[in-house]
Amino acid sequence: MISVCALYHFARFDDPSTLAGPLRDLCADAGLTGTLLLAPEGINGTVAGPRAGLDRLLAHVRALPGCAGLEAKFSTASAPPFGRMKVRLKREIVTMGQPDVDPRARVGHYLSPAEWNDLIAQGDVAVIDTRNDYEVAIGTFEGAIDPGTKSFREFPAWWEANKARFHNKRIAMFCTGGIRCEKSTNYLLEQGVEEVYHLKGGVLQYLEDMPEDQSLWHGACFVFDERVSVEHGLREGPHLLCRACRRPLAPEDLSRPEYEEGVCCHRCAGDYTEAQRARFRERQRQVTLAQARGERHIGPAA
Repeated sequence: MISVCALYHFARFDDPSTLAGPLRDLCADAGLTGTLLLAPEGINGTVAGPRAGLDRLLAHVRALPGCAGLEAKFSTASAPPFGRMKVRLKREIVTMGQPDVDPRARVGHYLSPAEWNDLIAQGDVAVIDTRNDYEVAIGTFEGAIDPGTKSFREFPAWWEANKARFHNKRIAMFCTGGIRCEKSTNYLLEQGVEEVYHLKGGVLQYLEDMPEDQSLWHGACFVFDERVSVEHGLREGPHLLCRACRRPLAPEDLSRPEYEEGVCCHRCAGDYTEAQRARFRERQRQVTLAQARGERHIGPAA
């Protein structure tokens, strides 16, 4: 099994570009693949490889200014979940588009999985899923509100349009690993919401810690790597990825007439031109040839 490490930490990096090169070199030397994002507000990413290499990476990151308290989430994959290693510079490590949001200042109350179950069962609590619509579609908490957002950047506008629905409600928020809730709970607190809670470690921590017979989670949790989804115990889920729109597909979706491997699925069949489809088909042809040679195609998406 391959070790997978999800990490994030909000810290002030005056010049993130100076951090990128050493991180790339370390990951290459340690045999790691995945993606790390660097921005003035901190670091975020998911990386896979030998556990010793991941430990080296974590030690390096924790030695960066303000990162001593970085926490990491480990899981496993049966096959390499990434094709290459990327270290990228970004304006934000998770894009919300709200320059005044600062999770280092304050965030909502953290809840353990057991505390989360107790809270969301109460009638005066509104449970909000801060993930994207395609993530919510394959799994969420019982009774959770789906904002229907296509990206996290849309969340502030959704809240502004819907905040009256939550008058006199306590707000409980969750996301995959916790990073989006660091920003969204800070945002709500700055908007004057008095009681805001979020699930510490996100859905991934919940699925690892909560016994399945006590769980309030239904379905699978989307993850941004080749595993596509995970279920209770962080075992790999049944979903595949549409290589065109990057949305998760259930096994039965592969039998739908709109599905063409590597080209489109029922959700995106009408979204691409014939020229784009031709590029997708060529990429899929290269993938198939690589598989026949016993290799893995890691070229960029068309």
